[in-house]
Amino acid sequence: MGGVIGRGGTADVHRGHDLRSGGQVAVKVFRTHLAHDPLVLSRLRREARLVAGLCHPAIVALLDTGCEEVVGGGEGNVRVPFLVMEYVPGWSLRDLLKRGGVSLERAIRYQLGVLSALESSHRAGVVHRDIKPANVMITPSGAVKVVDFGIARDSGDPTATITHDRAFMGTPVYLSPEQARGEVADVRSDLYSAGCLFYEMLTGRPPFVADDPVSVAYQHVHEEPPRITAYDHSPALGAVLVKALAKAREDRFQSARAFADALQSAAKGLIGHKEGNASWASSPSATRTAPRSSCTTRIRARDSLSSSSTAIR
Repeated sequence: MGGVIGRGGTADVHRGHDLRSGGQVAVKVFRTHLAHDPLVLSRLRREARLVAGLCHPAIVALLDTGCEEVVGGGEGNVRVPFLVMEYVPGWSLRDLLKRGGVSLERAIRYQLGVLSALESSHRAGVVHRDIKPANVMITPSGAVKVVDFGIARDSGDPTATITHDRAFMGTPVYLSPEQARGEVADVRSDLYSAGCLFYEMLTGRPPFVADDPVSVAYQHVHEEPPRITAYDHSPALGAVLVKALAKAREDRFQSARAFADALQSAAKGLIGHKEGNASWASSPSATRTAPRSSCTTRIRARDSLSSSSTAIR
């Protein structure tokens, strides 16, 4: 296993080498001091279960799970759980936005990729709950990969969106109004967050910003986002954003497919013929299909999170 390529709130992601396939993988390792935390372990098991059930080229694939015994200091050795995932070369959308933003064509293409991933996960009954630029990877070929289903939930499980210490489940800047109120998230909550993502791609900033999470959450619930004057000549694009960022979920797009269809229709008068008349499958992420057998059998050779692994180095 190689160096750290990403850090999250509870885990680090390392680059690894799969001795069986010979390819590169990403290994998400929970931090040692959290290995005995039942909430952390529950989150990991949930992530493994949910992601293993998703099969879409715009969703990062889960390849393996396990536990590795490490020296745990005064408490003896600790069995630290990990996930082995598809390695995605490229950059996060957050990095691209920090480097100067993206063109309108790319913003639409990336948004369609995200919506394609959400359409698939929502069909499987999985709500992501944390759509944001840091969780969208862009490969060198321009394909989209949605990552980090760590706080996702089954849409049939009415779990609260607030943790035991009342911390928001999700990133406040991209949080839907209902999540900010502590209500249960559904597919329309993901679409609101995707609307925030698209707004930021178009303007270089999220629709709501403040010095603290509570103030941002208040704005999501009570205030309207600043109007994008640069696109005054496109009422259709403005209408897409207004609907995506509606406060009441019944006023938003009711599916990722509906969001994508409206976006493609609005794009026709703004960008080149090829882009503007692209179909739902226009994004690189939506045009490739993964072998169904690999999706259904890729992690069944192991006993979830109870075993150790020697296949990753």
